[in-house]
Amino acid sequence: MSLTQDDVKKIAHLARLSLSDEDIPDYEKELSNILGLVEQMNAVDTSDVTPMAHPLDMAQRLREDVVTEENHRDEYQAIAPSVENGLYLVPQVIE
Repeated sequence: MSLTQDDVKKIAHLARLSLSDEDIPDYEKELSNILGLVEQMNAVDTSDVTPMAHPLDMAQRLREDVVTEENHRDEYQAIAPSVENGLYLVPQVIE
């Protein structure tokens, strides 16, 4: 797919980027190359490929699920302006 200079200007506007006029041809070429690569990848037949979440087929090492920090909730709520039933009360912001 080939982009025009107008396409690049529109993309830059949508992305809120400021491009100088002398940079536009370079971006036009590079973005067209990227879109060409995407077209090549879309043309590949992947019907026999099993979808996977990660390219490495191995289990993730996990740490033990143990408590490592003390519970300071009561201390933090003691200095809060307003607390009820263990919850912080805040002013209503949406009516």
